[in-house]
Amino acid sequence: MLRSVALTGGVALHAINVHIVTTILPSVVNDIGGLEYYAWNITLFVVASILGSTLTAKLLDRLSPRLAYLLALSVFTLGAVACASAPSMGWMLAGRSVQGLGGGLLAALSYALIRVVFAPPLWPRAVALVSGMWGVATLFGPAVGGLFAQSGHWRLAFWVLLPISLLQALVVMSQLPQQKKTGPATVRVPALKITLLASSVLVIALAGLWPSTAWKLGGVAFGLALGLLMARLDQRAGVPLLPTGAYSLHSPMGKVFACICLLMIGTTTEIYVPYFLQTLHGYTPLMAGYATAAMAGGWSLASLLTSSHSGAAAKRMVSTGPLVMTLSLTTLAVVLPGATGLPGPAQDLLMILALAGAGFGVGQGWPHLVTRVLKSAAPGEENLASSSITTVQLYAMAIGAALAGLTANAAGLSEPGGVAGAQRAAYWLLGAFALAPTLAMLLTRKIVRS
Repeated sequence: MLRSVALTGGVALHAINVHIVTTILPSVVNDIGGLEYYAWNITLFVVASILGSTLTAKLLDRLSPRLAYLLALSVFTLGAVACASAPSMGWMLAGRSVQGLGGGLLAALSYALIRVVFAPPLWPRAVALVSGMWGVATLFGPAVGGLFAQSGHWRLAFWVLLPISLLQALVVMSQLPQQKKTGPATVRVPALKITLLASSVLVIALAGLWPSTAWKLGGVAFGLALGLLMARLDQRAGVPLLPTGAYSLHSPMGKVFACICLLMIGTTTEIYVPYFLQTLHGYTPLMAGYATAAMAGGWSLASLLTSSHSGAAAKRMVSTGPLVMTLSLTTLAVVLPGATGLPGPAQDLLMILALAGAGFGVGQGWPHLVTRVLKSAAPGEENLASSSITTVQLYAMAIGAALAGLTANAAGLSEPGGVAGAQRAAYWLLGAFALAPTLAMLLTRKIVRS
């Protein structure tokens, strides 16, 4: 039992923190300002998580499992303290970056240590247990964030993570092995490629702050160019980030990764949903947090219901998922701005169903898309293909968060701001991002035929 806690506690902290911050962000910007940097709280967190996840193998190569885990917990806790004491948005963003680094380490370590903590027959159950922590987070994260935000004490949502981290550290010290693996350090880190990957996201995020439309478009183009440069370098000799075929739409692997990216970009609209619900519909922070969590709940439910499908049924789930997501985001683009004329309860129900539908559209095909990645791996690249799923997912989320911030600010979220700015931002953000799963529909047709 305690070994399971040692393994899953870190990813649970990471996942609950994600939902806490999504819930309290409207209260944060109301208190310390920085509405134009709203999406940066997610962008920097995810970019730092990518860095943390890619450094995990190197960390385990240098340290014992116990020390590696305790170091990750320390970094995460330091970030939480910085966020809790933030007097300004700049301070908050620095804290979120440190938190993301620690969270990425914790999430990756939870998977990497399965081989260390459990016997081989228990590995499948351990993987399911770690993955299930994200479902648990949808129950507790919005509650913690919402209750503290409603009481006017959003900083306590970060402080409460400290005693939990301390308890987790005590469990880790008693359950994880202290011995480092024998032999010289062998793991190499593709530092240049990781730097290019992170820079491409940050440049796109910066483009959203430039006043000129030409500069915005130029920033997006430059950021994407950095990503393409990383892809070119990754296809040459050296330490690869992604497996063979990942960058080609002519390969099964490339089609699936492109589809995953588009679906992930569509989900990043949830960053602004709590703000829209509170500003345009008068939701309390707690209500807005749980309404937003409907998207994650829909994803988990769909994955659970469809994971056992195979053959034609599995292909149907893959091909219809993006359609469900497109219809759901389009519905939100109409309903969230608040100009439908529907009675309040009917409008609320429609919003919740559309949010759940957006997550359901991702979840119903997710197990089968991930399975296709594993089956498409070249001989000898099975482990690389498995680990690259998280890298691709996080990168797409970071790009999506950066583009979401750019779109919302350009639509008037911070200028003119207020209700009018939020209405325009909701309409353009959700309407534009519905194009991502629409493009994924075209890819899934080719995927199920291959």
